[in-house]
Amino acid sequence: MRVIVIGGGKVGQTIIRHLSTEGHDVAVIDTDSSVITDITDNYDVMGVVGNGASYSVQKEAGIEDANLVIAVTDSDELNLLCCLFARKAGGCNTIARVRNPLYSSEIRYIKEELGLSMTINPEYAAALEIARLIRVPSAIKIETFARGRVEMLQVVIPQNSVLDGCSLMNISSKVGVNVLVCAVERGGDVIIPNGQFVLRQGDTISIVADPSRQRHFFTKIGINYHRISNTLIIGGGTIAYYLAKELIAAHIDVKIIERDEHRCEELAELLPEAVVINADATDQDMLMEEGLDSCESFVTLTGIDEENIFLSLFAQQKNPNAKIITKTNKIAIDSIIGRLNLGSMIHPKDITAEYILRYVRAMQNTIGSNVETLYNIVEHKAEALEFNIQADAPVIGIPLSELKTRDDVLIACIFRSGKIIQPNGQSRIQEGDKVIVVTTKKGFGDIKDILA
Repeated sequence: MRVIVIGGGKVGQTIIRHLSTEGHDVAVIDTDSSVITDITDNYDVMGVVGNGASYSVQKEAGIEDANLVIAVTDSDELNLLCCLFARKAGGCNTIARVRNPLYSSEIRYIKEELGLSMTINPEYAAALEIARLIRVPSAIKIETFARGRVEMLQVVIPQNSVLDGCSLMNISSKVGVNVLVCAVERGGDVIIPNGQFVLRQGDTISIVADPSRQRHFFTKIGINYHRISNTLIIGGGTIAYYLAKELIAAHIDVKIIERDEHRCEELAELLPEAVVINADATDQDMLMEEGLDSCESFVTLTGIDEENIFLSLFAQQKNPNAKIITKTNKIAIDSIIGRLNLGSMIHPKDITAEYILRYVRAMQNTIGSNVETLYNIVEHKAEALEFNIQADAPVIGIPLSELKTRDDVLIACIFRSGKIIQPNGQSRIQEGDKVIVVTTKKGFGDIKDILA
């Protein structure tokens, strides 16, 4: 597919990296020539220097032949204008990043009037992910499928857990809960396990379990499962605003620490139920006075990755029982960060890229069983995909034991008529099912791609 990305910032470059890796014909537009040079030196893409809202610039980038335009500049208004021009010039699909909370209540109207295929708000998406993690603090990552009715949770097997030394086929008898382990991260490697695979303490496992059984499962494997009643948020930006609204609605007490006095005044007016403190969060004495050592969850959302990391490390030292969530955007040394005890990591730019990749893959096959949901579940080493099964899908009616799938592919869950089915060898996929697949392969766009 031919895709034009307007805006070469952090989000734009993440999208470009994924799209070019998957073999799409990508052009990027940015007003900064050094940004274009950097992108074209690192990726096999076409670069155009100029204003993405200019017809001549879009024409130079190939708008007349484009299938999709993605506008992710720092300006919501410019993104909307770019998409409007692209619709008029090329009649292609368009995606706009729209971040301002002022537009959130009008987003449906904006989409309809401008003919947008999709809008994406990285800050709101990140806030929803953080809110899910606070709701289930035992998990270090949570992904949702079937419009929130199926959850995939990532947890670390603790020391002295009943799962240490347990094979997957014996989990149900060991813990008394029917769960499916669909991916294991061990020593930097990701494994799609079979029934004979033996778990060890320290493994990071991704599981699919009925939400009603989660508490029992966590308790049995030695992980404390409790409800969080308060949170301390560092940084009062847009993510903090969206997150505070979600948590307040869930009856969780919120305290926000923000160093900018004017922003504190805004937040106090927008979020009267929250406690807003005007202070510098790097002041350790102040953090202790504001309850760092007793808070149940601690979220770092400043615009400086290094500050977020150091604050999370300090919080872990002073309050090891708190749920720690750390936002990073720029730092890419995952091998080092992964060794630090930073709790759950949130990367808004990656969340945005996943939303857009999901849409791109669905566009590639508008007739077959499309990708509805897509997540990189283990730092870009494995993907979890949700497919809508349509009438002509080649997997329908065949027992899974007889379905010839590719290596490193696991059918993790079937969602049918409101019920979660944990599949076994005799299970059969039916038309209308939602099927969740976990794989270390990349680029699946249709359910037929899982077949050998």
